[in-house]
Amino acid sequence: MRPRHGVADGHCLDLPEVTFCRRGIATPSHQSQHGGMHTFRALLFNPMHIALLLTWLAVALALSDNVGHNATLAWALMGAFLVAALLTRPEPEAPKWPAAALLAIQIACGLGLVVIDPRSGTMPVLLVVVAAQLGVGWPLRTCLVVLLLVDLALYLVMRDATHHSRALFTVMIYGGFQGFALLVGHYARTAEKARDALSLVNADLLATRALLADSARDNERLRVARELHDVAGHKLTALKLNLRALAVDPALQARDDVRVAQQLSTELLDDIRGVVQAIRDTRGLDLDTALRALASPLPKLQLDLRIDHDVQVTDPAQAETVLRLVQEALTNAARHAGASRVSVTIARAVNGIDLAIEDDGVLRGPLREGNGLSGMRERVAAARGRFDLGRTAGGGLSIHASLPA
Repeated sequence: MRPRHGVADGHCLDLPEVTFCRRGIATPSHQSQHGGMHTFRALLFNPMHIALLLTWLAVALALSDNVGHNATLAWALMGAFLVAALLTRPEPEAPKWPAAALLAIQIACGLGLVVIDPRSGTMPVLLVVVAAQLGVGWPLRTCLVVLLLVDLALYLVMRDATHHSRALFTVMIYGGFQGFALLVGHYARTAEKARDALSLVNADLLATRALLADSARDNERLRVARELHDVAGHKLTALKLNLRALAVDPALQARDDVRVAQQLSTELLDDIRGVVQAIRDTRGLDLDTALRALASPLPKLQLDLRIDHDVQVTDPAQAETVLRLVQEALTNAARHAGASRVSVTIARAVNGIDLAIEDDGVLRGPLREGNGLSGMRERVAAARGRFDLGRTAGGGLSIHASLPA
């Protein structure tokens, strides 16, 4: 593919509201050097982890004065709660069973601390942290059932050590705090999902706009080429014929100005034909910019894009098919395969183009075609192409599509 707007390899591709660079993407060696530091900063500056650490410290200060001879057990429960909370990934995309096990450990540690010191008003605060994590990663109905069971257990523990009315009052207060934390986490995650969806839609619009702009530019070039050929070329041909008729006139054939005019008309007609041919010599739509626009809202997914220099896609419908195939592959890799890298190669074939897509994720279970993969197969079939699915050596998804010209 040719670079657009004077962009060469190693430079940046600019679109309104977004910029893409062909180089400067972190390589595996760079990622290995900086991955640990990046993970540490992500853990340290995560807003939920900051709130968790502050809450844990507040409970620890109250714990030191009240636990008495159970101090060793209490501190062990505090440490287990902190480790489990820091390891928990509450995102909906995270594996459910590890997250559920870590949340169960936190609940058990929180209730255990209440058993050790039931008269303290600070131990149940840890269960509010659990409620916030539930709201981020789990359905609202599931969260409500879990919190009702936790509060029932909390009431039973406190009722045995304190008066019934005080236990009920304490549970109601912390139940309100838990509900508030649950709703804050739930709506924060909902807003984040809406933002991600909006980013994907915006990237889709940018990619489509890039192709439309290219298509409109090429159509305008063809229109100008036709106008030059049909209008200017026609009149110059007529002018050349008239000059030739004048040149054979005995009264004018000896004049130099007639001969020069005839020569200039011939050269001008050849120049216009050359310009028309150059304008018609299009190199196709700019797939590079459009495909990189699709990957921009997925910061955790690196796109390795290779387009052979002799690939020319001039049909907007074919370019749209390539765009949608890569878009669906990126979505599958990010949401279902846990991939961090997607490789896209577009090469010229004898009767069209070949598209190969591979990711470094791990597919679990047999390869099944869901709505996304079925839609990809239908698009390729509509374009009278061939579509094949498979697995990479590392267990990721491999897609190959051949699209005829």
